[in-house]
Amino acid sequence: MITTTPDLVAEALFVSDLQPSETPTPQAIQSAISRMIQRYGAEGCAACVATEFGDHPETAVRRMGWVRQILGTV
Repeated sequence: MITTTPDLVAEALFVSDLQPSETPTPQAIQSAISRMIQRYGAEGCAACVATEFGDHPETAVRRMGWVRQILGTV
């Protein structure tokens, strides 16, 4: 599987513990992304995202929407 950098960044933020209600700063977002990539790697982040979409699709769609929105502003 080939992952592009923007996809990896989105997947890493998706699997992080940051919540929209926290209104995370750009620094907090960058830190969370780095931690998740270090913890799971590219394949692990993608696998976690896939699992969430399989187990909780309605929640995962909302979270990925937030992820894409926040990354568009950072």
